[in-house]
Amino acid sequence: MPLIDVWNAATIDDELAAHLCGAEELIRNYLTTSRRQYLEREASDRTQPYPINPYGSDYVAFPDGLVPWMEARSIRAWHYTRMTDAEADALVHDGVHLSDLAAIRRRLDAQVAVGAFSADIAEALFAGSPFRSDQFDARSNKFWMVSHPRDIDDGGVELLLGSWGGEAVYFWQSDPADLQTLLKRIGRPRVIELAVPLAATNHAYCAGKAVVSTYARSLGCHADSGAFDLYARQALGPEAILKIHSEGDPTFAAIAWRYPAGFIDPALEMADIGENE
Repeated sequence: MPLIDVWNAATIDDELAAHLCGAEELIRNYLTTSRRQYLEREASDRTQPYPINPYGSDYVAFPDGLVPWMEARSIRAWHYTRMTDAEADALVHDGVHLSDLAAIRRRLDAQVAVGAFSADIAEALFAGSPFRSDQFDARSNKFWMVSHPRDIDDGGVELLLGSWGGEAVYFWQSDPADLQTLLKRIGRPRVIELAVPLAATNHAYCAGKAVVSTYARSLGCHADSGAFDLYARQALGPEAILKIHSEGDPTFAAIAWRYPAGFIDPALEMADIGENE
């Protein structure tokens, strides 16, 4: 199967596109009705109950039926982080390993070995990790990504790019003159571009919703971006690493602007659709 960009209708394979096409009338009817109802309510005194969209239940159920379709496919996803050159090389060679306390310990010990910080600092960082708290179950054995590329200046990824070790290390380090400052000096900001089998995630439903939104926008309908966070729940092999974009690379600063080719912020697409209504 070709790799799907959930924001780009042109990357949807023929079989899935035909399935979406079979629901075109439902998708178009629901979204045009929803948009009309929204505009009518905005122009009203808003005292009346919000009208029921007669296509709502079928439209909401449609992505449920897409789950097996999406689980058989892979999407392009993006991981924002800060890592050393050695760590980036290991990622290309070994693929993605999931986060857990043992992995955090190995990363800290590796930095002690190359003299980035002392063993005492490594112990302080390890002790302060959210993985050593009641957040362990929520964070452990996952590798987090986003479905749509984000500009490197986006506030949602600023800390991920700015501090080494990810949230597993920096999240609870609060002394700006000490540990936080140290973490900002290690490694370089990176954006990892991945091919992710949806069967390795719990997010086939979210991917289906995003594809429906993208298909709807290709019909000229007003639909949200469908962007979502996702995580792998099993290791991903080296073949999953499409590219590592590092600070200083031509593509790094271009992400979500001129890279990848064909990316258009869905919010801009919706603005264009709104202007043409």
